[in-house]
Amino acid sequence: MRIVILASGTGSLAQAIIDSVASGDLEVEIVGVISDQPDAMVLQRAGKSEIKTFIVPMKANRSDWDRDLSTLVESLKPDLVVSAGFMRILAPDFVSHFRVINSHPALLPNFPGAHAVRDALSAGATQTGATIHWVDKGVDTGKVIAQVRVDISSDDTQESLHERIKIQERGLIVATIRSLIPGLESEN
Repeated sequence: MRIVILASGTGSLAQAIIDSVASGDLEVEIVGVISDQPDAMVLQRAGKSEIKTFIVPMKANRSDWDRDLSTLVESLKPDLVVSAGFMRILAPDFVSHFRVINSHPALLPNFPGAHAVRDALSAGATQTGATIHWVDKGVDTGKVIAQVRVDISSDDTQESLHERIKIQERGLIVATIRSLIPGLESEN
């Protein structure tokens, strides 16, 4: 099974996938890591593992960017696109054409959007977590595939809570990809 990873930042989720593939724990081929940020650490992480990297920087015309991203991903022929800390909303045409999953640092449907950890703390929630979901035309509205809960401590900061969520998220994304393989292979 061929996967493409989309990521914008440090790449800790991508690294969890890369490490699981390298160890033989996850039987997929990572055919590319794509970032919208030229200086994203995820590109260095992928490069060290000899995975092809691509940069698709945002353009003034969003339609041009959507087309460039779609053309690139199509050329890689993935069975699954994994959004792992990719901080861009994907176009409706993209998510209807490719099978795309996303990792989100909250228990959806609670706290969708880019500030989920901050929003959970601001709301006084006592529990949050991580969700892996199918990406649809909305923002964090796709069907939930898997979730893991994380308790919020009274002394949590955004940084401490987010780090604890990310630890759980890394295992969850690998386990979710592994669970999807049989169904995706049968569709091909």
